[in-house]
Amino acid sequence: MTTLTRNQLGALGEQLAVEHLEALGLRIVTRNWRCRYGELDIIAATRDRAVVFVEVKTRTGDGFGGLEYAVTPAKVRRIRRLAGIWLAGQDQRWAAVRIDVIGVRIGRQRTPEITHLRGVG
Repeated sequence: MTTLTRNQLGALGEQLAVEHLEALGLRIVTRNWRCRYGELDIIAATRDRAVVFVEVKTRTGDGFGGLEYAVTPAKVRRIRRLAGIWLAGQDQRWAAVRIDVIGVRIGRQRTPEITHLRGVG
């Protein structure tokens, strides 16, 4: 197996996360939305008109602790701020807003392991 660069690994993890969300029935609204304050990996919508801001963490091992350690309170605040900016630019009204984290672990097993934490912030 060839070694992926950090960017390739991140892109692969995001694609796997998108496929996971679509399999759950979510519609992808946008990917890699950027503004001057940062980037949101995936913005998705549920059938009941909730908007979900998804942070994707792709790893090749357990070197930095589990997924719950990857998204610090400061990171949740940053995602909330970015979500607020994105929402302010939307015409559509959303029934609910949620922040999820999807962890993708590549390399330990033949198929990537996906962990989905809902409503982290």
